[in-house]
Amino acid sequence: MKINLPENKQLILFDGVCNLCNSSVQYVINHDKNNVFMFAPLQGETGKFILDKYQIDPIKIDSILLYSKQKEISYKSSAALKIASQLGFPRNLLGIFLVVPVFLRNGVYNYIAKNRYKWFGKQNECMIPNENLKAKFLN
Repeated sequence: MKINLPENKQLILFDGVCNLCNSSVQYVINHDKNNVFMFAPLQGETGKFILDKYQIDPIKIDSILLYSKQKEISYKSSAALKIASQLGFPRNLLGIFLVVPVFLRNGVYNYIAKNRYKWFGKQNECMIPNENLKAKFLN
């Protein structure tokens, strides 16, 4: 399988059944003024391909992933902060937290990720983008 990601795009892989994750994707879509991001659920073909290719255990990954053509993958708080840093002012100011040690940032991230279904709920299936957004999603 080949990932159909244009050179100038970055791919956000997210938990497609998580309400918090789906809300976060909608937030990024609404604030991605430079049209940088595309999206794929971790449960879809593209998500499974990337998890397999980079030997990422889907049971252990409780995270959002940011993938670029340069073969760079960012996880957890690093992915979230790199995404925010590209969303324009004032959201881009969150990128300053990348200087905080990863173990501290991911401690907070892991706590939220661990409780996300309990706090925000879960869907039975991945969200299906409407016609206007289909071009931003990979299967």
